[in-house]
Amino acid sequence: MSELDEIVNQIEDLRSSTIKVQEYKSSTDPEAVAACHELHTALDRYQGILMRIIEDK
Repeated sequence: MSELDEIVNQIEDLRSSTIKVQEYKSSTDPEAVAACHELHTALDRYQGILMRIIEDK
């Protein structure tokens, strides 16, 4: 599995878990904030991978 496939799968998992956390917790709850932060970090990595791919072309 490529690095891009791995990060896409991770983003999908994090997105699902973030939605579940936010269903039961307020958006300011530490668990919800941590879930959003983790998703944001994965999205930043994804963007970096895409930029690297574009630069390599």
